[in-house]
Amino acid sequence: MATLLLRLAAPLQAWGADSKFETRKTGREPTKSGVVGLLAAALGLRRDEREALLRLTGLRFGVRVEREGQLLVDYHTAKTQDEKTSYVTYRHYLQDAVFLAGIESEDTALLQQLQQALLHPAFPLYLGRRCCPPTLPLCLGVRPGSLQEVLQAEPPLCPGRQSRILLDADPLEPGTAPQRDVPVSFDPHHRQYGYRSVRELWQKVPDSPETTEHDPFREV
Repeated sequence: MATLLLRLAAPLQAWGADSKFETRKTGREPTKSGVVGLLAAALGLRRDEREALLRLTGLRFGVRVEREGQLLVDYHTAKTQDEKTSYVTYRHYLQDAVFLAGIESEDTALLQQLQQALLHPAFPLYLGRRCCPPTLPLCLGVRPGSLQEVLQAEPPLCPGRQSRILLDADPLEPGTAPQRDVPVSFDPHHRQYGYRSVRELWQKVPDSPETTEHDPFREV
């Protein structure tokens, strides 16, 4: 059992939630469909490669919220295709959010393949939308252990904060909630999403000692 860790951080992120027509909302944390799409782009998969995509959706997914981020609503005026009329759209983003995402599998070779793909992606990578490229480092490597163990043990990316952890769970587990973000089809003309069960945990992330070699009084 091993877990691949991703650092999802950027000035702006957008993780689709109720994105319909003129209003494009975002969830509070990365969706499984968004992260699977990122992995598929890194591997160079096409939208119609259904079996390869299903292999990714079968991996166990979880995320630790390091910094919640703030909501930004971007106002757009867009033209229709014939450019005779215009309409208003509202696109929601998360500002300055930071997440630690994990992908668990018993197939360590697959996780190592994903790690190499993230380091040398076939297609450009983005956090939800194409206008949201990630900051580096994106891939933190493969850790031995289960998803929950690794997310709880990994040193904090943002020290001194209380973190939420959201994990794929069995539907019969107490305290779970359904979430509709499992990609069934990435076909742009007929996108489909299924449900998964999610369990939320809370933990206090310990402070990390900060060290610096910079001495502001050295030249005085």
